[in-house]
Amino acid sequence: MILESWFEQLISVARPHSIWRDAAPPGSNDVPVPLSRTLLHALLHGLALLVVLRVFKRTWAKARSEPNDTTFFKPDATKGDAENKRREHGEWTPQHFDYPEVTPCAFELKDMRPVPYRPFRWGEYHVTMGIRSMPWSEWIELDSTYPVYQRVRDFRLGTRGRKAVRVLPVREDDIVKVSGGAEAAKELVYELAEYLSRRYPTSFRVTRISTSTSTIPSLGGVPLSWDGRMPICSVEVKETGAKFDLSILDGLQGVEMGEEAMKIATGLVQEDMAIMIEGSDGKYYFQAGSICTPGFWRMDDKIGMSLDDIHMSGNVPQFKEKLEMSMERFFRRMPLDKPVIRNNYFIQVVKPSDIKVTDIDPEELGWSESTNGAEDEFVHGHGHSAEPAAYIAPATLRLRTERQTLRRLPRTGAIIFGIRTYLFKMEELAEERGVAGRLASAIRSWPDDVGMYKGRKMYRDVLLRYLDERAERHGAEEGTAGYPY
Repeated sequence: MILESWFEQLISVARPHSIWRDAAPPGSNDVPVPLSRTLLHALLHGLALLVVLRVFKRTWAKARSEPNDTTFFKPDATKGDAENKRREHGEWTPQHFDYPEVTPCAFELKDMRPVPYRPFRWGEYHVTMGIRSMPWSEWIELDSTYPVYQRVRDFRLGTRGRKAVRVLPVREDDIVKVSGGAEAAKELVYELAEYLSRRYPTSFRVTRISTSTSTIPSLGGVPLSWDGRMPICSVEVKETGAKFDLSILDGLQGVEMGEEAMKIATGLVQEDMAIMIEGSDGKYYFQAGSICTPGFWRMDDKIGMSLDDIHMSGNVPQFKEKLEMSMERFFRRMPLDKPVIRNNYFIQVVKPSDIKVTDIDPEELGWSESTNGAEDEFVHGHGHSAEPAAYIAPATLRLRTERQTLRRLPRTGAIIFGIRTYLFKMEELAEERGVAGRLASAIRSWPDDVGMYKGRKMYRDVLLRYLDERAERHGAEEGTAGYPY
């Protein structure tokens, strides 16, 4: 209101007549205004606007720098940084982190189509980590399929229980000492609440605890909030109507608290989350997870394992020769401010519409029974073990691709492995310009061990024949989007 008053006063003395008028029109009682005077008024008008803008800028900057009703401390981003750079294996000093700005999404979720990932290339296949930098604002991807995914995830949580959400306690034996996953799970859910309310403000409504509260949720003396604000105490999701009370975590301890936190995380995002924690041997261990839509693997087979054991027991091609050392080194050195992203892909078979057995998950997002057989009979390390179905056809084939993210948490030092799964119908994908030929080239380029790992034998003949037909029809020319689209 003060700025508005200043503005009106300044404009009242500088408001000019039309700069195009140097004489009053016929019949007017106005006194003719010389052009020079009119130009002077225009100049004063511009100066008045400049003054107003400068006053507004200073007032706004002052308001942003002063604490508001939700700000209670100024974070020291240097605390713990030096200690963590020279830490021993398995140790971590909780530290403050200067969070980068998160750009709010301009659209509502219902208007956002799934990102059309096509992470395969022409030519020779190479086994690499395939990581690239992740823009901070793109940590979690949500879209119009959010309600569908949440129905599947809620169903899986209800029917699979601790096979879908699990947190391990501290491990200390003759081999290694590793912290439990509970505190990292708690940190994760607070991180998600802060991020989602900034990135998708129309979908996530949060409330924060009062500044008069005597106990502030924290880990290692570092509050569980961003930018010095009071921590979030509740989250409401517009798309599902779900409400989550984070304050209940303060009344729980250990594994029980951690698993409650992971259940909340399950209801907030579309992706699975695995929590990796460094052990006293320098390796990273899978100590907690919300794994509701894995499709091709089971958490029971992997939780508690080190990163290298997870990959080797799963028969990941060429892991020992090409990935193990670089992956261990990367995890060890991963900083707080440089999250990364990678994509992978598989081919999945689903049941045709006339024999689907569930309305909740007809696309077999949670578990790929048509590709890997019954979930409880699955043998770890032997994927694509189902007998080839008679209904394998272009209409029952899907591109299953994962968008995987890695991000270190500042209070616990845990690394969060996010896995967002996308399913695309092969008949729709193959109609895109140049995509059919590129996918056919990629499948043919897989070395034998990669082809076995990806189950090529099951669908190769049907799929390649179809892709070749589509490629011949549409040609090889593609757009300019580049990898991984």
